[in-house]
Amino acid sequence: MFENLTDKFERAFKVLKGQGQITEINVAETLKEVRRALLDADVNFNTAKQFTNTVKEKALGRDVLNAVSPGQLMIKICHEELVELMGGNESEINLKGNPSIVLMSGLQGSGKTTFTGKLGSFLKNKKGKKVLLVACDVYRPAAIDQLHVLGEQLDIEVYSNREDKNPVSISTSAIQYAKSKAFNVVIIDTAGRLAIDEQMMNEIAQVKAAVQPNETLFVVDSMTGQDAVNTAKAFNDRIDFDGVVLTKLDGDTRGGAALSIKAIVNKPIKFVGTGEKMDALDVFYPSRMADRILGMGDVVSLVERAQEQFDEEEARKLQKKIMKDQFDFNDFLAQLQQIKKMGNVKDLMGMIPGMGKTMKDVDVPDDAFNGVEAIILSMTPKERSNPGLLNTTRKARIAKGSGTSLQDVNKLMKQFEDMRKMMKMMSNPRNMMGMMSKLKGMGGMPGM
Repeated sequence: MFENLTDKFERAFKVLKGQGQITEINVAETLKEVRRALLDADVNFNTAKQFTNTVKEKALGRDVLNAVSPGQLMIKICHEELVELMGGNESEINLKGNPSIVLMSGLQGSGKTTFTGKLGSFLKNKKGKKVLLVACDVYRPAAIDQLHVLGEQLDIEVYSNREDKNPVSISTSAIQYAKSKAFNVVIIDTAGRLAIDEQMMNEIAQVKAAVQPNETLFVVDSMTGQDAVNTAKAFNDRIDFDGVVLTKLDGDTRGGAALSIKAIVNKPIKFVGTGEKMDALDVFYPSRMADRILGMGDVVSLVERAQEQFDEEEARKLQKKIMKDQFDFNDFLAQLQQIKKMGNVKDLMGMIPGMGKTMKDVDVPDDAFNGVEAIILSMTPKERSNPGLLNTTRKARIAKGSGTSLQDVNKLMKQFEDMRKMMKMMSNPRNMMGMMSKLKGMGGMPGM
């Protein structure tokens, strides 16, 4: 996410490296690179110009403290302005009303129907809402089928009427149905088109007027860059939506839509989609996104994802097993599965400060853990509970059963043993103090 933009920002700030003070000359040189980075990311020209002018004005108006280098000060100012450019603070979805009505809009292919399912899952699982999804795309039968499939996967009811070809009557009937069944939230998935046209605009305007939604969201494919911003403006001029949803932010996106859209339409980005899975949906936090763009990682989001998968009781049991040196392959497998639920491994690593650049050219597929899981699942329950039983004969059987090699099994065994030793050491404060004393005596370890 935004890897190229991050690289270009880093290059721009190198101009100030080693400089003792901020001057008009070195600021101009740095901001020339910053403007070029923004334009390469497909940010609107006027937005990029306004951004660099504001940064220049603030940079030249500040004194550099002895403890802060000019480069650090410029990063701080750019961070502040990026946050402001993307909306300042996060903007929550409006769920007032009984039921709350959320109207989806956007072009065909933007990921609108998929996002409708994701939002339903988010509101059900994280907000405790009883959600009804409404299929109002009467032109594309596959959209109705898709929404029903998603509803079945998520255990969320879907309202549709294949006989009725009028989106207004379908949506109003759905709201009456929701009221009779005590649904908290109604999410209406409307038809998209391949391009903006008058018929589409009239139709969604009529639906909005009929249902009076609490929240109208515009869903846009972030990979379309500046075109996404132009489309958002056209929609906003006609239906005056409340917020933007950026989908496919995990793809090969340059970031222009995320950085320009607030400045152009003056509406906040509320959610971002970062994958195909139904839980790959994040609330948009401008500050955290600015952190990632400037290569600072996003530890807060990483911790939040971990907490969602964290079970205190299970953690206590695991701690006891580690202290007793009883950590086994069942525990190892459980930890792997929790990490998988947190999202794409490369994306998670990118949230750790300093790791984004390291991971840039590393390909981490979604099925990265499949080989490890296959090896563990090819063990007998007794072998998983007692790794000491694994001799050469058993390892050969496991390799054959998992479709891997004996070398792969041995490699996993070594990694497992190393990890078990490290976990045992870290669970004992006395051992940790001893290790720190040794490092201090050695003057630290080279390269760390």
